[in-house]
Amino acid sequence: MKPLTLQALAVTLIATVIAAKSPYQSVLQHSRIRGRQHGPNVCAMQRIQGTDKKYFTNCKQWYHRKICGKPTVVTYECCPGYEKVIGEKGCPAALPLVNIYNTLGVVGATTTKMYSERASLQKEIEGPGSFTFFSPSNEAWAALPTEILDALVSNVNIELLNVLHYHMVNKRLTSEDLKHGSSFPSMYQDFDVHIQHYSNGIVTVNCARLVKTDQHATNGIVHVVDRVITAITNNVNSFLDTDEELESLQTAIAAAGLTGMLESEGSYTIFAPTNEAFKKIPQEMLDRILGDPVALKDLLNYHILKNLHCSESIVSGTPLETLQGTVLEVGCDGQEITLNGKTIVTEKDKLGTNGVVHYINELLIPDSVKTLKELAEGAPQVSTATKLFLDAGLGPQLTGSNAMTLLAPLNDAFKGSLTMTPELRKVMRNHILKNKFSSKSLYHGQELETLGGNKLRVFVFRNNLCIENACIAAHDKNGRYATMFIVDKVLAPPMGTIMDVLKADSRFSTLVDNIQKAGLTELLNKKGTYTVFAPTNDAFRTMPPADLNKLTRDPKELIKLLKYHIGDEFLISGAVTSHTRVKPLSGDKLELGMRNSTMYVNRVPVVDGDMMATNGVVHAVGSIIKPLPPKTVSDQAVGSSTRRTSAVRAGPQVMKNDELFQKVVSSRSSKTMSPVQ
Repeated sequence: MKPLTLQALAVTLIATVIAAKSPYQSVLQHSRIRGRQHGPNVCAMQRIQGTDKKYFTNCKQWYHRKICGKPTVVTYECCPGYEKVIGEKGCPAALPLVNIYNTLGVVGATTTKMYSERASLQKEIEGPGSFTFFSPSNEAWAALPTEILDALVSNVNIELLNVLHYHMVNKRLTSEDLKHGSSFPSMYQDFDVHIQHYSNGIVTVNCARLVKTDQHATNGIVHVVDRVITAITNNVNSFLDTDEELESLQTAIAAAGLTGMLESEGSYTIFAPTNEAFKKIPQEMLDRILGDPVALKDLLNYHILKNLHCSESIVSGTPLETLQGTVLEVGCDGQEITLNGKTIVTEKDKLGTNGVVHYINELLIPDSVKTLKELAEGAPQVSTATKLFLDAGLGPQLTGSNAMTLLAPLNDAFKGSLTMTPELRKVMRNHILKNKFSSKSLYHGQELETLGGNKLRVFVFRNNLCIENACIAAHDKNGRYATMFIVDKVLAPPMGTIMDVLKADSRFSTLVDNIQKAGLTELLNKKGTYTVFAPTNDAFRTMPPADLNKLTRDPKELIKLLKYHIGDEFLISGAVTSHTRVKPLSGDKLELGMRNSTMYVNRVPVVDGDMMATNGVVHAVGSIIKPLPPKTVSDQAVGSSTRRTSAVRAGPQVMKNDELFQKVVSSRSSKTMSPVQ
């Protein structure tokens, strides 16, 4: 191995130093880079329009020009520790190194400086020592309620002095020393101050954001914070117990056995539902959850994050993991915290020794405590299916405690009249599977039994996971006892072999005659996994007369043409990507693709797809399929004006056309599904 050159060694050392920087220092460095065109030691700042809130800018904020969803104005200011010099560009001069008392004036914390003098703290912070002073800004003092500020300044020798001492630590702490989750004894009765140093560069002390950091002094260091902090002495459970507005939550926590956890050491964020929040959900649902220890614990754990997040740490939406195991989308809209997009936080940053509490006026209901009916009602994209399940008399199954899986088609999968009939009722029963499944545990070839007694097959494709003709279009919704899969089509269980499917549809009468003439009936009745691109009667009628006569007189040509329309593998529309190839039983490959939600085979559009059979699938085409010219790579139709009579859709938008849906509904109830091959 060759030794590193001096240049390579220098690059390695620089990279190591940069990698070791704290999140705050990394953001500060980014701000310095953005500001360097304005001179030395200039930092780019982003101020939220209409406010005085400013942030050192990171990459995401810089390019989006937004913080908490609000537009920002970029300003250029001296980086911490530097100042301007008249006649020179940028901020070339380091701030004078003076004691902490004078440094308070240098950094603009004049109110803290004044109160330090009044409380007889001046001599201490001018004298020997090595202190860290988390100094409230002038705006922070002004934001204190009048009665609190009056109480402090009327008793400067005790109350005000105690407050100032709580903002001090008896040693020097730079931003690099302020590690996430650390705490340091203050100079007020050794009560700890609690530090959070977030990955986005925000640093807080007792949830107050550091707005100016690392202002060095001869006897310590000053960090300016955006609020006056108070001593924290109780854990979050003690805090919750003392507020009458949280009585319902207190009762629920005790019933779920979570009291001990909230009293122990930790670093939690609790979104605490008020009594009002509990009253907003239906009483029947609330009683069910409160009477179910498993559901109740899940409900409460969904309101608790694994880590402590002060409101000031949230500058954009981010998914945060809860104790329940799923995530909450925690974001902000201006000054407001949002949860899953809703501004329901009413009070923020109630800090305890082991976490922080934010009050909310709406209960957060995770899927894991819901019945199937509640899962379905919470998904507006399947509202049509939800109504049909209830109209079909399946309410008891959707509200019961039996393990099952609901296959809920998207609204646009339903076409035509939706009046409840015995046939439609049977269709809906076949959308409920016995047993609770996870899509991650399904495997290719698996059989699933429905309440209607049918067996459904699972197909795993590269781009989709499908049950018969319907592909799963969204993540699982896992309820208390059951699971819901949102699917893109109304399920069409196979009602026979490929020949049975073709014979049952009058559009294929000519094709059926030709299959029988060619002696291929047995092939399409036997076990297999075929994909048949079935020409309709219109396709044969539009053939040139000479070609049609040739077919009728030459059995070999007829067999060759028919086999070219049969792929030797199983492909529903949900399996087709932009360039999918299928080997036919005769001839060269067939090239499949999707364009504007329509499937094409050798540039011929599929006019009706996904007619399921026990030994394959049938797709109707309106033209005879011919081999593509040599070297043709396109798998889409040449003309964009090709008229399609129906669409075979892939992915979350897959829909059945009117005719096929009505065919599923009106299929004779006397027929039973053939055994899955």
